[in-house]
Amino acid sequence: MQAVLLAAGSSTRTQPLTLTRPKPLLKVANKTILKHNIEQLEGLVEEIIIVVGYKKEMIEEHLKNYTKTKITFVEQKEQLGTAHALLQAKSHITQNFLFMVGDDLLSKEDLTKLLKYDWAVLAKKVENPENFGIFELDEEQNITNVEEKPNNPKSNLANTACYMFQKEVLENLETLPKTERGEYEATDALNIIAKTHKVKCIQAQNWIPITFPWSLLEANEFLLSKLKGENKGTIEPNTRIKGEVFIDTGTIIKSGAYIKGPVYIGKNCNIGPNCYIRPSTTIGNNCKVGNAVELKNSILFDNTSVGHLSYVGDSVLGYKVNFGAGTITANLRHDNKNVKTPVKDTIIDTGRRKLGTIIGDNVHTGIHTSIYPGRKLWPNTSTPPGAIVNKDVTE
Repeated sequence: MQAVLLAAGSSTRTQPLTLTRPKPLLKVANKTILKHNIEQLEGLVEEIIIVVGYKKEMIEEHLKNYTKTKITFVEQKEQLGTAHALLQAKSHITQNFLFMVGDDLLSKEDLTKLLKYDWAVLAKKVENPENFGIFELDEEQNITNVEEKPNNPKSNLANTACYMFQKEVLENLETLPKTERGEYEATDALNIIAKTHKVKCIQAQNWIPITFPWSLLEANEFLLSKLKGENKGTIEPNTRIKGEVFIDTGTIIKSGAYIKGPVYIGKNCNIGPNCYIRPSTTIGNNCKVGNAVELKNSILFDNTSVGHLSYVGDSVLGYKVNFGAGTITANLRHDNKNVKTPVKDTIIDTGRRKLGTIIGDNVHTGIHTSIYPGRKLWPNTSTPPGAIVNKDVTE
């Protein structure tokens, strides 16, 4: 059995985090999405063919020491859709295979269900079907059609872009027409296959799409809910740790720290003194959390520092971010309505009542910076002391 995993796109909707790295290399629970998915494939397939493109060197470097399953890289030099990406792997595909995107979270349990069929798709019931590809089914739960973002959805079963394919699907890819977006899509091939084959629809239990930067918070919360606490670091006297808290090697938890799990703290971190780390927070490797800092439901990527007297809530901080002392992230609007934020020049509803900030790599904030809910700072930007960030900072 083989798997073809797509990791070539640039993902503009997850900017600013993906301005400096491919989306599959974003972290949740201190592990990249790509590693999470590869681990789910371990024991199910003998080879994983990864289609790379945008910043492909970073993905290849990330997996250079991985040895548990054979990895083969193929390049999609121009991003022309999922079917075009699959065609780049054609010469390496020798048998039936799992076909999946590399930047959503999937589980081994769900992938195993697909292996029972020659042709199958993984679907998930959603509340907003107009935003997804939607499956139509017959009485035997085989798909009859998939329609992208329909105005009048025939069901609420969303396409997770995870399929069990036979090799013959490759024959259909050569003749597909371009979509209105100028791309070749695997869903068009799927509609052709469904006319002559039974394609079983399996409902996913643990699919988490990473569509926007704040999707990482949902994924992180889900993974940490399964966390088993363990201490591999050093904990000074007069600290308080409650619930499931994982502390990795080389990390020091200083006196006065109060940590309420689930919380994941990576390697070689310096935490405290007198800080408060609240549930569903992941702190990456080589991070610093200063005196009187409060973190809540947030993700800190590696080598990031949050200076004393700061508050970070419902936020994602990229690599090598430095929050100056007294930096505050507001995560709740005064009117209690959902936080809205611009994505590709359109203001969208995030669906979250609480959302702080999204910070790109190498951002520095000046002391006493205040950040409005849902505002983003692009990589390598900074704020002066006392700044009020009421719109995205892109330069």
